Amino acid sequence: MNDMLNQLTRRSFFGRSATGLGAAALASLLGRDAMANPGSAISHFAPKAKRVIWMFQSGAPSQMDLFDYKPRLAEFHKQELPASIRMGQRLTGMTSGQTSFPVAASKFKFAQHGQSGMWLSEMLPHTAKIADEICLIRSMYTEAINHDPAITFIQTGSQLPGRPSFGSWVDYGLGTVNENLPAFVVMISKSNTKGQGLLARLWGSGFLPSQYQGVKLRGVGDPVLYLSDPQGMDREGRRQMLDGLAQLNEIQYADVGDPEITARIAQYELAFRMQTSVPELMDLSNETAHTFDMYGEDSKKAGTYAANCLLARRLVERGVRFIQLYHRDWDHHGGLPDRMVQQCKETDQASAALIQDLKQRGLLDETLVIWGGEFGRTVYCQGAITETTYGRDHHPRCFSLWMAGGGMKPGMVFGETDDYSYNITRDPVHVHDLQATILNQLGLDHTRLTYRFQGRDFRVTDIHGKVVPEILA
Repeated sequence: MNDMLNQLTRRSFFGRSATGLGAAALASLLGRDAMANPGSAISHFAPKAKRVIWMFQSGAPSQMDLFDYKPRLAEFHKQELPASIRMGQRLTGMTSGQTSFPVAASKFKFAQHGQSGMWLSEMLPHTAKIADEICLIRSMYTEAINHDPAITFIQTGSQLPGRPSFGSWVDYGLGTVNENLPAFVVMISKSNTKGQGLLARLWGSGFLPSQYQGVKLRGVGDPVLYLSDPQGMDREGRRQMLDGLAQLNEIQYADVGDPEITARIAQYELAFRMQTSVPELMDLSNETAHTFDMYGEDSKKAGTYAANCLLARRLVERGVRFIQLYHRDWDHHGGLPDRMVQQCKETDQASAALIQDLKQRGLLDETLVIWGGEFGRTVYCQGAITETTYGRDHHPRCFSLWMAGGGMKPGMVFGETDDYSYNITRDPVHVHDLQATILNQLGLDHTRLTYRFQGRDFRVTDIHGKVVPEILA
């Protein structure tokens, strides 16, 4: 009688009622029935893109030094930024004590490129070669003014931690097409500098079931921690151990009906299959010399941005749904010219090569590629301007970002800012608009991609966001 009463708990009742969801999650992860994935039923129309590569530039690249050409800044150099332009903007703690806000003109030259005549900085010679492939948005904006809330916002749709990452939403909505690799993969460039912190919650599943979280591939040591068999255990022994563990978990699931139990079983199975698929993915020995030349010499060095871009293409070929690349150290509060040169040297060639590589393999049309950071930089200098250097503070009011493939209009510049690259003057694009547009290209209506949690239907765009039709092909 006591055993029976112990099972009649509130947790047990709701757990048993979740049986259908748990079975669906298990079937999805085991690849037995794609339509059993609860998110699969949410797709609403034919997609333009089947997958996403997001090359996130953490720290916020300076838009007026790379993409937003402002020739009149030379006239305004070292002059005070007019109050009519700044309009009492909220300042960070790093410049709130400044009594003067001198304009710092970019030290870099700009030129027009491609048939589109797109203006780009001399720091982006390789991006210049793909000018007619990219859609450059110069009118992005956000509410967040500091890095962690801004990165969290663009990656999860909320400035507060705890929400599902964008890749998790995509995985939840569309499921996987590869039984042997995760649907959502994350790679972080190794760096000699600290840069902004990148916490695992940025690719976490939040309140979504845990199977939708991103899997991080490391550039040093084992690509995935604890993927290898323990010392002294062979493949057959591993298989027997997992079978026994699955039986125990199934008994527990039959008792309490918690869908996380079935997710755990499926994740163990996926990890077992990844023991073969991941080493094959990471083995670049079959890549040609031409490919390495295209991505740059760093593509031969594991963990570099260039190597991660090359791996992103290999993941696309293997059907991975969402690939998140992170590259740090764009936070240039001081010494911007020299640091910008180094950052562009590390990222420009490989970013452009990825677009070229996808196109030559017939993969670009169905792959949406995104390049950009969490916000922009101020036109005024943080601290004093010298003859050789300057720095810029955080600027949420406008920043630049580009996309390519996946049904975006190629060779297009969308949005305008004022002569100071400070305020948007035409076609503003909010972070939620960007998120809605990405989902649209994947065949998902952002207003209907929801998950009920604590009595509310949540979505990545919250109650905001609209698709930007002008940038769609």
